[in-house]
Amino acid sequence: MENQRNMILAIVLSAIVLFGWSALSNRIFPTANPPATKVINGKQVPVPSPTVAPTVATPKAVRSRDVVLRETPRVRVDTPSVAGSISLVGARVDDLVLKRHRETIAKNSPPVRLLSPEGAPGAIYAQFGWSGQGMALPGNDTVWQADGQLLAPGKPVTLSWSNGTGQTFRIKLAIDENYMITAEQSVANGGAGPVAVRPFALVKRTGVSADPSSWTQHTGPIGVFDGTANYKIDFKDLDSAGAQGESFTSTGGWLGFTDKYWLTAIAPAPNTRMDASFRAIGDKLYLAAMTPAGQTVVAPGKAVSTSTYLFSGAKEVSVLQHYENDLNITGFDKAIDWGWFSFFERPIFWLLDNLFKAVGNFGVAIILLTLIVRGLMFPIAQRQFASMAAMRALQPKVKALQERHKDDKPKLQQEMLELYKREKVNPLAGCLPIVLQIPVFYALYKVLMLTIEMRHQPFVLWIKDLSAPDPLTPVNLFGYLDFTPPHMLALGVLPILLGITMYIQFKLNPAQMDPVQQQVFSIMPWVFMFIMAPFAAGLQLYWTVSNLLAIAQQKWLYSRYPALKNNPNTATT
Repeated sequence: MENQRNMILAIVLSAIVLFGWSALSNRIFPTANPPATKVINGKQVPVPSPTVAPTVATPKAVRSRDVVLRETPRVRVDTPSVAGSISLVGARVDDLVLKRHRETIAKNSPPVRLLSPEGAPGAIYAQFGWSGQGMALPGNDTVWQADGQLLAPGKPVTLSWSNGTGQTFRIKLAIDENYMITAEQSVANGGAGPVAVRPFALVKRTGVSADPSSWTQHTGPIGVFDGTANYKIDFKDLDSAGAQGESFTSTGGWLGFTDKYWLTAIAPAPNTRMDASFRAIGDKLYLAAMTPAGQTVVAPGKAVSTSTYLFSGAKEVSVLQHYENDLNITGFDKAIDWGWFSFFERPIFWLLDNLFKAVGNFGVAIILLTLIVRGLMFPIAQRQFASMAAMRALQPKVKALQERHKDDKPKLQQEMLELYKREKVNPLAGCLPIVLQIPVFYALYKVLMLTIEMRHQPFVLWIKDLSAPDPLTPVNLFGYLDFTPPHMLALGVLPILLGITMYIQFKLNPAQMDPVQQQVFSIMPWVFMFIMAPFAAGLQLYWTVSNLLAIAQQKWLYSRYPALKNNPNTATT
């Protein structure tokens, strides 16, 4: 009866872990990217991914993007990284796709679209303009004149418009080889009296991010103000705040809207004092705007100019750091929500990224990272096994105490603690390597989840995207049965191997003295197999390889500590 009760308790505790984790994990740790492929009749086929910005119904009819683009005169944009166009009506940067990033891993997959014109599905665009008094100002319907038809690296384009009362407005646009546009806004006053003007830049977005925001991954409104990153505001906050929105005053910094991998943001010239705000301006319509603090008075015959940066592109770590260092955009690499442990995650990313550049395969880079981590932890593992050997040597004395005090649990615990103290043995020493691996595992999780460098990276055979779950599962006979297993049952090959290797480790490790703990630990490998199934294949690969190395390490160390070899009652720590 005692054994049956212990087994039932072990099963109940394991079920709580399994199902409780499934209920909470998406709120705390978002799962991996949607599967990049699925297996149908034994063949892998790409799975279409959702668009970057969802279509949102509006009272006015939403037209085809191609139709909207043809409605206004445009300046073409073409760089090694992006392509698109700028509308001369309203001076809007509203048409941009990424050349190096595709929506799916399919060869014919379209490029990721970041900007779309107003009136098209999922509209998001940037705009430059002025506010002021005593003169006519350019507006949304203003048709600008361009001095060129192509905006490209080394080929800036200047947009100009005169209001008929002596003031001429110009926006000189320049773009680099990556994702940054520099807009120099100038006003020349040819009138008889002074005028007061204030330039602004804005990003307008239709719809919320397709990527959920969570404790470990922020999407939505984002910015850095006075050196501090703000990850606290989300779209729901703007909906609740109404027209007032959220306002900030900052020296330098930037603001905009972020998805998991993409960012559209505006920033003033370095050390410029700015007023910035986020607002909801309609049903699922959101605005991020900034303007230099205070108006500028332009005397007759004079001109003033202000520079603004517009970034719309992929959150590539090296590119963000380049803009932060070379353009002096404060905290620009904080567009990636590294979190509290950035001091540890950044080195893991740096090492993994350089290993990938060296070997050309991201899965191999993860294996090499695992070897490095295991190598660094080898001395700790040696001490762990020495402690385990000492524990094994104490087993006869421990069993004698258990027999002597089997009806007095408090006394048994006290005597065992005295025994450990007298023999200088730490029963928790075997858990130290596991504890030390937790930061590495979490850092790798964040790297795989947040950095675009890992997106759509293949490994071998059926694993075409290490940032997505393993798509191959025996539950539907590896795709030969025409059905998609439920989320929790979609066990790929890697999580199954993970569970098997964890169980082998369990069988190799010394026994727990508490039978309930022993039974719980015997079930935990299979519980973790289900827990890890929805996570990125790269994480599953890391953990599986780490388990295999640990097994090999244990076999080798057993030869040095024979007391552990012939242990018939085994469990894990």
